[in-house]
Amino acid sequence: MPARHRSRQRAVQVLFTWDLRRQSLDELFDDYYATLSSDTDDPEPKRLTSDEFMEDLVRGTVRSVESVDQRISASSSNWRIERMSTGDRHILRLAVFEMMHGGTPAPVVIDEALELARQFGGDESRSFVNGVLDAVSKASGTST
Repeated sequence: MPARHRSRQRAVQVLFTWDLRRQSLDELFDDYYATLSSDTDDPEPKRLTSDEFMEDLVRGTVRSVESVDQRISASSSNWRIERMSTGDRHILRLAVFEMMHGGTPAPVVIDEALELARQFGGDESRSFVNGVLDAVSKASGTST
């Protein structure tokens, strides 16, 4: 699995926890890395101490959550952010942040988000995430 995809998976998981706990990001990262190292069968697991891409995505998404949520709300008629499934909400937040500030082309961001929706979302997640991100991309002029 490519490293950036794995980082995006981790970012969705950390954002989910952030939404529940609202604790500092440094504490969340420490807890997340500790969980990763305890999930191995190795009697002396090597602790992952840093995933810079994941941390940058999470920090940026959290820092920009209000503007990101506004873009999502403007592109998801009849759906308020708080009514979206938790998984879809964080996949969308991550993707919109990366699309707007990450320098990754919109089609790549959308493809990655669809894969995350397949992995973390429900039956309707892929089509919902695709529709919202396509609208965000068109509205911001980042579609190709």
